[in-house]
Amino acid sequence: MPCQSRIPAVFMRGGTSKGVFFLAADLPTDPVLRDRLLLRVVGSPDPYGKQIDGMGAATSSTSKVVIVAPSSRPDCDVDYLFGAVPVDRPVIDWSGNCGNLSAAVGPFAIHSGLVQAPVEGMATVRIWQANIGRRILAHVPMRGGLVEETGDFMLDGVSFPGAEIRLEFLDPAEPGQLFPAGNPADSLSVPGVGVFPATLIDAGNPTIFIHAGVLGLKGTELPAAINRDADLLARAERIRAVGAMAMGLAGSVEEAGALRPHTPKLALVSPPADYVASDGRPVSREAIDLVARIFSMGQLHHAMTGTGAVALAAAAAIPGTVVHDVAASVSRGQLCFGHPSGSLRVGAETSQVDGRWVIDRVIMNRSARILMEGWVRIPPYS
Repeated sequence: MPCQSRIPAVFMRGGTSKGVFFLAADLPTDPVLRDRLLLRVVGSPDPYGKQIDGMGAATSSTSKVVIVAPSSRPDCDVDYLFGAVPVDRPVIDWSGNCGNLSAAVGPFAIHSGLVQAPVEGMATVRIWQANIGRRILAHVPMRGGLVEETGDFMLDGVSFPGAEIRLEFLDPAEPGQLFPAGNPADSLSVPGVGVFPATLIDAGNPTIFIHAGVLGLKGTELPAAINRDADLLARAERIRAVGAMAMGLAGSVEEAGALRPHTPKLALVSPPADYVASDGRPVSREAIDLVARIFSMGQLHHAMTGTGAVALAAAAAIPGTVVHDVAASVSRGQLCFGHPSGSLRVGAETSQVDGRWVIDRVIMNRSARILMEGWVRIPPYS
């Protein structure tokens, strides 16, 4: 019988996500063969929904792959390609970025020898995000010639402290394409849901923002309550699919579901409120500017996607958006919002050019570390 093959890989946490990282040179150059291999690595599709026979962990935050290569661009050090892998389908969605795993790309590039870093101090890794064609700067702490992975920085949604990594998402929106449907807020008509205002924004990743009340929610609900409500999840997916069509990303509801499960994201926003986070800690309305929840791959995310935070900060800074309307305040582009695992602070630098809003950069802090390194073993696959 054929033996398993093996490929060098690193299993990393970045922000509130985990994924399997590869060097592009170690993977097949044929995209079809590459995707078949990566699906087998992660353990998809799995009709049991567990990914037991693979590296995935059966959630949108942990069923992910990353490919990194030296960049041919003079303004970047590495190219970073992200793949979101559904648990139950034989497809990899390459349509968008993962903001959380973006925090691990710089450390991976340094660890793999793709980038020269100082022995001590801060290394700046210039990243080309190949999925969306945008630049990211990762400021990675170094100690003794190695990436500093331990520290006292706490990120809500991650159980243990780590070393702080600063991410700058540069020009995260395509000029003139910040609002693909045309306005800071547009009207969506969704069968079985109704007609309601929505902000359709493409910054970091395409994202749809609606009021939590559209789905009959307060906005402070936790994933356990939302993810067991099949009817609510189905309505949320219908909104996401109709929004994808309005943004010109899909030609039909069916196409949005089958080919673009990763983007656009659907997010809910509501005014500041007191609630209890998933770990039992109280979140005070006095400490946050708004409350946000985001769906990822058909489930409510346990914290907040990194690119969702980018889009949220951008939308909050612009008058007339659904996000801006519910925010208590946005001081000099700085926003602190509540999510299921706690809160997060993010900043957006904006300007207006010829009457159009431009997002110059969005800044947030994350942490990352290597969980395991070596080889992944791959049985024969088809």
